[in-house]
Amino acid sequence: MHMLASNGSVMDLDSVLVKIKAHYCGDMLMADLAATVTFVELREEVRTMCSVAKQQPITLKWIDDEGDPCTISSQMELEEAFRIYNQTKRSGLLLHVFPSIPERPGMPCPGEDSE
Repeated sequence: MHMLASNGSVMDLDSVLVKIKAHYCGDMLMADLAATVTFVELREEVRTMCSVAKQQPITLKWIDDEGDPCTISSQMELEEAFRIYNQTKRSGLLLHVFPSIPERPGMPCPGEDSE
């Protein structure tokens, strides 16, 4: 899989790492994952990083370039998060991990506040 770098050259995504910073229950956990990681692989990696039980539903959110929390619940949403992360060249993709799911799509997770 290839992607154009900001300077116009082609990047080999298999060798590109994305720094993941996961906030979970007051802790910050970090991992470097390949930019080709799938949504399912990311979710499992985050479960492992945060020691979340397999049967526990989790919600992954990231903060976009406008400061808004965006849920990552599909491969398409993960690719959009990586695309914006690559454009902004932040120090890492900041994920907020919630050990719950919102009552309805678009609603905050139980325990989520504006921080």
